[in-house]
Amino acid sequence: MSYSRRSVVALLACGMTALTVGPALAGGTTIQVSLWDKGGASMNMMGGTNPMGMGMMGADMSMVTMGITADVTEVPAGEVTFQVVNDSKDMIHEMVLAPVADVTTPMPYDADLQRVDEDAAGDLGEVAELDTGQSGALTLMLKPGTYILYCNIPGHYAAGMWTLLTVTA
Repeated sequence: MSYSRRSVVALLACGMTALTVGPALAGGTTIQVSLWDKGGASMNMMGGTNPMGMGMMGADMSMVTMGITADVTEVPAGEVTFQVVNDSKDMIHEMVLAPVADVTTPMPYDADLQRVDEDAAGDLGEVAELDTGQSGALTLMLKPGTYILYCNIPGHYAAGMWTLLTVTA
């Protein structure tokens, strides 16, 4: 059996459409996530400010020198894809996802290591260290609840590099 050039082109076009439209029809949600900072001196800009992690007392979020921005803060339960871009021009960043039971309770933070204890936090997955300008993705099935997206490069979380996501029923 042989196929004409027109048939092959039509089959390829249908296949490409299925690859790009299929995920949208499946009901998944895509979140665009930006990892950013105020330049190479971002860690030095904190000065004597208090740590700015979730639930840390005295956090003044107007002083953050780096952060995570998601294009939405609420999504329906189900398949969620995080399309993550490191928009920094100078620093490596990452995005870790964990569930949050109470937003007033601090994350399990190890001050000596300047990192969140990912195991104790209930790490669900991550887009590991991204060089400047790099991107990556993470797809998970999420249940209703509150989740935190944070960077766990030493010092970054306490510098304010986190955001919350609500997953609805």
